Amino acid sequence: MLMRPLSVLIALGSIVALAACATGPGQARSGGAVAVARPEDGASSYGLFLAGQAAINRGHGESAADYFGRAASGQGAAGARFLESRAFTAALMAGDVDKAASLAPLGADADAEPGLRQLGALVRGVAALAQGDARKARAILTGPDVGAPHRAAAALLAPWAAAAAGDVEASFVRPVIAGEPISQFFASLDQGKLYERAGRYVEAETAYRALIGSGDPGGIASATLGEMLERRGRAGEAIAIYDSALARNPADETIGRARARAAAHKPPPPPSLRQGAAEAIIAPATALMIGKQEEIALAYLRLALRLDPSRDEAWMLAGDILTGAGDPEAARAAWERPKPGSDQYVAVRGKLAWSYQQNGDKDAALKIARETVAQDPANQDASIILADILRANDRYDESIKVLDALITAAGPRADWRLLYMRAVALEQAGRWADAEIDLAAALKMKPDEPELLNFLGYSWIDRGERLPEALAMVQKAVNLDPQSGAMLDSLGWGYYRMGDYKTAVDKLEAAVQLEPADPDVNNHLGDAYWRVGRRTEAQYQWRRVLTLAPTAKTKAEVEAKLASGLGGPTRPAVVAHQ
Repeated sequence: MLMRPLSVLIALGSIVALAACATGPGQARSGGAVAVARPEDGASSYGLFLAGQAAINRGHGESAADYFGRAASGQGAAGARFLESRAFTAALMAGDVDKAASLAPLGADADAEPGLRQLGALVRGVAALAQGDARKARAILTGPDVGAPHRAAAALLAPWAAAAAGDVEASFVRPVIAGEPISQFFASLDQGKLYERAGRYVEAETAYRALIGSGDPGGIASATLGEMLERRGRAGEAIAIYDSALARNPADETIGRARARAAAHKPPPPPSLRQGAAEAIIAPATALMIGKQEEIALAYLRLALRLDPSRDEAWMLAGDILTGAGDPEAARAAWERPKPGSDQYVAVRGKLAWSYQQNGDKDAALKIARETVAQDPANQDASIILADILRANDRYDESIKVLDALITAAGPRADWRLLYMRAVALEQAGRWADAEIDLAAALKMKPDEPELLNFLGYSWIDRGERLPEALAMVQKAVNLDPQSGAMLDSLGWGYYRMGDYKTAVDKLEAAVQLEPADPDVNNHLGDAYWRVGRRTEAQYQWRRVLTLAPTAKTKAEVEAKLASGLGGPTRPAVVAHQ
C-alpha cells in the first residue's frame, strides 16, 4: 500500500475552499476573480497559504506552520480555523510540539474537525507534561477531550502523569485498553516500571514475570525485568533471565548486549518519568505503523521525542515514515540523530547509506558505510551493510573481501545469509563456480529457504544446466513463497528453457502481475509470447522493457529482438510439469 504524502494530511481542504472562505470585509468579487485583503507584511492570505503548501511539499513543516499561522490572521472565523488547523498539523509533523499545542483546536470549538480536536488534546497533554506541569497534563489526558482514536495513547500516558504529579497510588492503576493488544501489553509493562519507581519491587517483578509467561514478544519484558534485577544487585538472576530470552531468540542483539552488561556488573540507570512516558507512547505508534496509519504514527513519535529527545528508536521509526512519505531530507535528519554507542546506530546508518545510494549519490553512501564500520569494527551488521553497498556499486571484489573476513571469523558457525550474500557477489563478479559452492553450503544449512532455492535454481536454468533438477528447485521455492514474482519468473523461465512455452506463458503472466515493473520478468514474458506465436504481444513486452531501466546488456538484447525477433526454439518442446 502506497502511503499518502504528508502534504495531503496537512492540506485537508482544497485551495478552492480556502479561496471561498477568504472573502470578507475589504474583499470583492469581480468576474469570478477574488481580490484578497493583504496583511501588513504585504502578502495575501491566499499567497501565504500557497507558500505554506510549498513548504510542506519541500518537507519544511516549521516554515509551513508559520505561513499558515500568518495566513489565518487575514481571515474570517471559518478561514482562520481552517488555516490554524493546517498550522497545528504542520507544526506537529515537523516536531514543534509546543507550537502545535498552542495552535491545537479546543474542545469548545464545535466547528473544528473532531479528529483534530482529539489529537489536539493529546498534544496539549504531552506538552504540559514536557513543560513540567504534570497536574495539567493529567487533567487533559484523563478528561473528556481525548477520544478515539487517541484514547489508548492518553491512557498509557496518564499513569506517568499521575506519578509526575505525586499521586503514586493513581499511577499504579493499569489501564484496560480493549482491542489493542500491543497497547495493553505496554500498559502492563508500564505498571511494573511504576511499581519499581515506587520501590515496590515484588509487585514489579510479578508484573514482569506475568508478561514473560504470556509469551513476551520481542523479549521486552525479559529485558525490563533483567534491568531491574541488575539495579537490585541480582546480576546472576538477570543473566538467567537473559539466557532464557536468548534461548528463544538467539539472534536478539539487544538481549545479548544486556547479558554482557550484567556480566560486567554495570547496571543501567532507571528511566526518568519523562523517559517512561516517551516509551509508553511509542507503543501505540508502533501499532499504528503496523496498521499502515503512518501519519498518526509520526505524530505520536514526535510527541515521544518531545518527552525524550534521546529516544533513538523513535528517530529511526520517524525516518522510516518520512522516507515513505517522499521526504528524504527530513528522513535523513531523523536518521542522523542516533550517535555511536546507540543500539540503533548501525541500523540507522544503514538506512542513511541506502538513502543516498538510491538517490544516486554513491560516494556518500560508501562514505557512510565505511565510517560506520570504522566506528564499530566488531559489529557484523556494519560490515554487512558495507559489503552490500559495495556490491550495489559493482565493486564485487571489495564486497567479497569484506564477506570473506566475516565468514572466516565465524568459522563453521557462519550464518547462511553471509554465504548467500557472498554467492551473489561472486556470481556478479563472474566467479560462478565459487558462488555455486557457497550456495550449496548455505542450502545444506537451510534446505527449505526459498531465496536460496530460487537463486541456485534460476542460475542453473539461465545457464541451461541441470534443468529438471533446477525446475524442481524453483517449484519448491514457489510453493514456499507463492506471492514472490521473482520466484514465479524463475519457474516460468525454467519451463521456457525446457521448451514448454505454453506453461511458461501462464507462469510468466502471473509473475508480471506481481512484478509489473521488473524488466527481466517482462523480457521473459515477451520471449514466451513470441514462442507461442503471440508476436504483437511479444513486441509490446519488449518495448515495455526499454521503459523500465534495463541493464545495458538487456537493453541491447531487447533492441535486437525488436528488430529481428527470435531465432529457432531453444530446444525441442518438452512437457516438464511438476
